Amino acid sequence: MALDAESLTQFTETVARFVRERLIPAESAVSTEDHIPRELIASMGELGLFGMTLPERFGGLDLNASEEVKVVFELCYAAPAFRGYLGANNGLGGRAILVGGSEEQQATYLPRIASGEILTAFALTEPESGSDAAALKTKATRQADGSWLLSGRKTYITHADCADLFIVVARSDPSSIGGKGVSVFLVPGDTPGIMRGKPERKMGQQGTHVAELSFNDCALPATALLGVEGRGFELTMQGIDRSRLHMGAICVGVARRLIDEALHYALERKQFGKPIADFQLVQAMLADSQAEMAAARALVIESAARCDAGENISMEASCCKMFASEMVGRVADRAVQIFGGAGYMQDSVVERLYRDVRVFRIYEGTTQIQQVTIAKHMIRRASARP
Repeated sequence: MALDAESLTQFTETVARFVRERLIPAESAVSTEDHIPRELIASMGELGLFGMTLPERFGGLDLNASEEVKVVFELCYAAPAFRGYLGANNGLGGRAILVGGSEEQQATYLPRIASGEILTAFALTEPESGSDAAALKTKATRQADGSWLLSGRKTYITHADCADLFIVVARSDPSSIGGKGVSVFLVPGDTPGIMRGKPERKMGQQGTHVAELSFNDCALPATALLGVEGRGFELTMQGIDRSRLHMGAICVGVARRLIDEALHYALERKQFGKPIADFQLVQAMLADSQAEMAAARALVIESAARCDAGENISMEASCCKMFASEMVGRVADRAVQIFGGAGYMQDSVVERLYRDVRVFRIYEGTTQIQQVTIAKHMIRRASARP
């Protein structure tokens, strides 16, 4: 359900104020301490940010794709770790339950996910299964009474150290290969047999943790199965397009911040008796960044509108994710160049954001995976023409 234009404007303005008044002032401490204060997390919950994409009947804001990306543009003007904390609740965690869950599962979990009471984690990646997600080895073995035993390892899982609910992708048919015979399970964080690793030391995005998970014969009831047995990979892929739109919007938001920081510095910093913004080669870097950011923003907005119209946007979503993540990497590099030596120092905002954005070209499908996906769609569409 779409908001009216005035309500959406009011909400995005509220988020923008929250970002500038609360999140940006906390960025340095969050990065240094690798911790987001509980009061900020509570405030994000009060704004409704944990349930942006979930229906109103579950306490969410029920934003469509076009509204969601506009909110993310504003939210990600701050360091992306803040968005990372609530990402799974709105994406492959909460929306997987919305798409594939029974009425009981939805009623049990979605109101608490939308409020932020429950923090979710989507557990797909494994030590030997990254880009080839269908090669996963975590096993779910059905017992005689219909219950399940879950065993295996997951790695680089956001919130593995603190999540209240894991959405776990596992192979439920031992004879299957690839994406077939895979199922999705809802696993409460206090389930016996779960081993949580220590948070990894990452290049960037301190404050949002990733860690390894181990499942050692975790006993799950029959009701833990999410969706249809053996069709979990399809369920996972149903949410990936909108997730990639969301990723594109994140990159646009951070790029705006980087451009503003670089422009402000170029206007203040003087060399040879005048601001470096007067030098044409600096202007070229600013102009290239602005043009690329605007192009990515337009692509995300158009693709979101097509998503809301019910079109298949798998190719467009991959274009958004690929172009925007590569774009923000170039913008960050130019921002550090404009700052010069000051941009290489760890007390510089552009140094921190430079590290933060590097992962966008890797997770939720690497640039190379997006290239393959886009090309496959192009070939398929061309082959279907008369």
